Amino acid sequence: MRRAGLVGVPRVRPWSWQAFLLGFVSVAVSAALQGVCVAFGAKLYFATFLPSLFVLCLVAGAPAAIFAALLTVPVVWWAFMPPVFEITPLTAADADSINLFFLLAVLLIGLADLCRKASALVSRGGLKAPGKSAATNSQ
Repeated sequence: MRRAGLVGVPRVRPWSWQAFLLGFVSVAVSAALQGVCVAFGAKLYFATFLPSLFVLCLVAGAPAAIFAALLTVPVVWWAFMPPVFEITPLTAADADSINLFFLLAVLLIGLADLCRKASALVSRGGLKAPGKSAATNSQ
């Protein structure tokens, strides 16, 4: 019987340079996809970045996803918040969008990290019973 897990998904060591490079590439691809969405009239600044953070955390770990989340804010501020391609003081609505993005990013990265750890635990054979303990009732 086959074990559950992330079948076919390559894994990258969390603190390696490959993980951070993958984070950088993830932000670049998400920015390009966000540019396409903006061309069609979407005004959601962080719409394509949140799913990529989740997948990035599953593949490369939490440090790379945190790096990508921190890199996303200046990219969105510069490229998608009006006036486009300028860094200007944030309006209250833009600051709220960034705060909401950070909240959702923390929640998604935490969830993806738990999924990554659970997948690793399941692939190793799951939890093993340590034997008899004081909490077990042998009657």
